Amino acid sequence: MRLSRFAAFAALVLAGPLIAEEPSPISLGEAHVVTTHDSERRINVLLPLDYEESDNAYPLVFVLDGGEAQDIYLAHGIHTWNQLWGRSQPAIIIGVETVDRQRELLPPSASPQERERYPTAGEADAFRQWLIDDVMPMVRARYRENGTAILVGESAAGHFVAETWMTRPEAFDAYAALSPSLQWDNQSLSRKLSGEPPIMRPPLFLSLADEGGATEEGALRFVNAAGDAVCFADRRSSHVRHANTMHQLLADALQFLLPTDADWLEEYGFVVECSEVGETK
Repeated sequence: MRLSRFAAFAALVLAGPLIAEEPSPISLGEAHVVTTHDSERRINVLLPLDYEESDNAYPLVFVLDGGEAQDIYLAHGIHTWNQLWGRSQPAIIIGVETVDRQRELLPPSASPQERERYPTAGEADAFRQWLIDDVMPMVRARYRENGTAILVGESAAGHFVAETWMTRPEAFDAYAALSPSLQWDNQSLSRKLSGEPPIMRPPLFLSLADEGGATEEGALRFVNAAGDAVCFADRRSSHVRHANTMHQLLADALQFLLPTDADWLEEYGFVVECSEVGETK
């Protein structure tokens, strides 16, 4: 046994180096350094694999919490994996880095407990205006986009997505709110939506995992009031948890919001399940 291992090692040594002396870099996109809310941050733009070789125009998928130490590479990896199966259209992934998530993604809260825990929270409107007025035009001017823009976020960023869908529906063409923190401010977002007359809004993929309690109540109320534009991904009885909702459901969200003509998806189990929802208080 020792002799055979030595022979194998010797063969590797004699075969020469296993890697090139000058490896080539892998380039996925670009980072733009910008400033808002008193903090410098990056807008990370990751391009489809054939972007440089083609003249195609692509949808834009804006991913909140999209810093390099946040969700940008996860989102890009899931999007790339979707391309292998034709689950969703190729897109340009734009990661919008957050620095103080609660300050930037959540509206003010009347809850003393929430204000004590997150004293900086409450500037979502200003962050949204910056995203729409500054970031989107910058990206549209630099990259080949086809006019479609999607907003994606989970947890606090999911609340931001749901609030944008509700208050500024024209800003994006489709939305994905993954496990949104709809317990925030005594579930005020869902209560407000349920008290308004329904209007036409873009498609929304909204998921619910194991959150329970006020988060579940707010999500169910929101979905009940949202109408037919919503795909409700009810995963309360599945393996999806709040911590892994982006890992588990972003592929489904992209398939729902950026569908393709692939006719083999059901055969391989790539079916987006949109659930019915019952009454809630």
